[in-house]
Amino acid sequence: MVQSLNTKIDLTTKGTTFVGTTEYGNIMIGDKAFEFYHQRDRRKYIQIPWQEIDFVSASVLFGGKWIPRYQIHTKQNGTFTFSSKDPKTVLRAIRVYIDSQKMVKSLGFFDVIKRAFIRKKTNK
Repeated sequence: MVQSLNTKIDLTTKGTTFVGTTEYGNIMIGDKAFEFYHQRDRRKYIQIPWQEIDFVSASVLFGGKWIPRYQIHTKQNGTFTFSSKDPKTVLRAIRVYIDSQKMVKSLGFFDVIKRAFIRKKTNK
């Protein structure tokens, strides 16, 4: 059985991770780490200590009314993508432990297209 890094749990909610294949389980936010535990297979889990997180980005659509998923970018282990039933609550709980300067909004579809055209023009 996996031992939790947290000594105090602030939020527990159902969530989904998109690392490799889609996995369903529980997201736990506590005083020491962000944790994801698979709902059936106890060997599949993700534990990210707060000091390991570089920044958190969220896909914001319709003027902030819908956040389909959010990514946690770590200093050494890459990016982890998650989704949950109430992402605003999860992001607010993360903001308690992560500086608000490290909570960013990811680029939208048209912003990515616009950057591609701008780079193409400057490279010519």
